[in-house]
Amino acid sequence: MSRARASGDVTLLSIVGARPNFMKVAPIARVLAQRPAWRHLIVHTGQHYDANMSKVFFSELGIPEPDVHLGVGSGTHAQQTARVMMALEEVIEKARPDMVIVVGDVNSTLAGALVAVKLRIPVAHVEAGLRSFDREMPEEINRVVTDSVADLLLTPSRDGDENLLREGVDPQRIHFVGNVMIDSLLHFLPRARETRAWARFGLQHGGYCLVTLHRPSNVDEERRLRDFLVLLERIGKRLPVLFPIHPRTRKMLQEFGLAEDPPGVHLVEPVGYLEFIGLEEGARLVLTDSGGIQEESTILKVPCLTLRANTERPVTVTEGCNRVVGQDPQTIWAAVEEILGQKKRPSRVPEKWDGRAAERIVRVIEEFLETRRSGA
Repeated sequence: MSRARASGDVTLLSIVGARPNFMKVAPIARVLAQRPAWRHLIVHTGQHYDANMSKVFFSELGIPEPDVHLGVGSGTHAQQTARVMMALEEVIEKARPDMVIVVGDVNSTLAGALVAVKLRIPVAHVEAGLRSFDREMPEEINRVVTDSVADLLLTPSRDGDENLLREGVDPQRIHFVGNVMIDSLLHFLPRARETRAWARFGLQHGGYCLVTLHRPSNVDEERRLRDFLVLLERIGKRLPVLFPIHPRTRKMLQEFGLAEDPPGVHLVEPVGYLEFIGLEEGARLVLTDSGGIQEESTILKVPCLTLRANTERPVTVTEGCNRVVGQDPQTIWAAVEEILGQKKRPSRVPEKWDGRAAERIVRVIEEFLETRRSGA
C-alpha cells in the first residue's frame, strides 16, 4: 500500500496524560517508528505527574520522550480539562498534524479530541465504543463525548461496535482493531516475568492477593474506604495482600486518619509497568477498580474481582476470568472465598487481543488519510 501522501509528509500527534495512556500509545509508537517518512509527535499533558505514575513508564515502555510536556497537574475535572485544552490549542495549531490520536477515557482524551475537532483536524479515538452505562463515572462522559466527535472510532472488542451502532454512529467511522493495551502486555511479558517482582516483597508466586483502588467512588468516602481496609485485613489472614497504593488513595487515607499498615496488608508505593505485570501474573487473585487490569488479568488468566457496580469491558467477564462484584464487603469476601476454594475458572482470549492491534490501527489511519487526500 502506498503512503497516505506521495511525499511521505504525514504528521500524527498522539496525546497522553495518565498511566493507562502510555501502555496504549507505546505499541503505536513502535509501529510508526518503522515508517521513517511519517512524523509522530507525542504530547504529554502531565495529568499524571508523579514519577512512579508517569516518567518511569516512558523509560520502561521505550516510548520516545514527549515532544511537548504541558505540565497541567491536578485539579477538578473542569479545571484539568480546561487547562489541557488551552495549552493544547497552541501546540496543535503550530504542528498542524494530519491527524490527532487520543486514547482511552481520561480528561486528556476528551480535551485533545475537542481541541482537534474545533481546529478541523481529524481525530482517531483508540479504545472507542466502551460503555459502562453509568453517567456518574466521569470517564463515561469522556468516552461518549470523544466518540461523538472523533472521525475514526477504533474499538477493542465487538461490544464497542454494537454500542456505537446503537447510538446511531455511521458504520464507516467504526473499525474493530482489537485491544492495543494487550500489545504492550504481550510484548513486555517475558521481561516482566524476569523481574520476579513478587520476590522483592517477600511473596510466593501464586500465593498472594494483588489490590489496586483509586476511583473516587471507592476511596473518597471515609466509610467505604474504611470498610475496604477491614476487608483487606480479613483477606490478609488467608493470604498476604499486596497493595501498591495510588497517590489519590494514600491522600484520602491520610485525610481520614486511617491506618496505613493493616495487619497482613502490605501498602507499597506505585510500581513500574514491568514490575506490576510481574505482580499480576504471579497473583492468586486480583481486586481492582481499574479497567486496564480487568483486561490484563484476562490474558494472564488470573481471577479478577472488579470492585464496581459495572464495567465498560464486559468481554472480560463473558470470555475472561473477571467478575464484577460491586462494593459490598460481604459480597466481595464471598467471592474471594469461592476463588480460593476452587481451581482457576476457564477463560479464553477475546478476538483480536493478539498483540497486533497497533498494526491494524496504523493501517486504518493510513487508509483514512489516503481517502481524504484523494477526495473520495
